[in-house]
Amino acid sequence: MISEQAKERMRNMVARYPVARSALLPALHIAQEEEGYITAEGLKTVAEVIGLTEDDVKSVATFYTMYHQQPAGQKVIKVCNSVSCYLRNCDGIIEHLEQRLGIKRGETTPDGRYTLQTAECLASCGTAPVLQVNGEFAENLTPEKVDALLDEFDKELRAKDTQPRTEVRL
Repeated sequence: MISEQAKERMRNMVARYPVARSALLPALHIAQEEEGYITAEGLKTVAEVIGLTEDDVKSVATFYTMYHQQPAGQKVIKVCNSVSCYLRNCDGIIEHLEQRLGIKRGETTPDGRYTLQTAECLASCGTAPVLQVNGEFAENLTPEKVDALLDEFDKELRAKDTQPRTEVRL
C-alpha cells in the first residue's frame, strides 16, 4: 500500500517541475521504494498524482530495467551483456552466478536474498565485464572476484538477519 507520506513526496516532486510528467521517473522510484517493486496500486497512485493514465505510467515503468515488475531480492545483480562485456566473457560470469546462486537470469533465490538479471549496457565498457548490485558497480570481473563479492554479501545479509528487530506499535 502506498502511504500518504509517499504520496506527499510524489506531490512535492511534481511541484519541482514546470511539466508534471517530468516527475514520472522519480515518482516511480518512490512507489518502488515503498512497496519493493512496481505494483498495480503503485502505477495507479503515480498516475493519479501526476495526472497521467495508468497505461502511460505502465509503459514507462516496463521500459526501464531499474523498475521491478515483481518482488526482487535484497541484492539485485545486473550483469552487463553488451558487446564489450560479451567479448570479455560476461556469459561465463552469468553462468557462474547461476550455478553459485542456484537460479537462472530473471529469477530470485528462494530465500529472497538475490535476484539475477542481465542489462544491455551498464556504461562501463573500459572495465568489462561489469555488474551492478543495487546500483553499485563491480568491474573487471572474474569468477573469483564474483565469489568474493557474494561471500561479502552473504556476510552482510547474515548480519542483517541477526540484528534485533524493533517492534513499532501505533
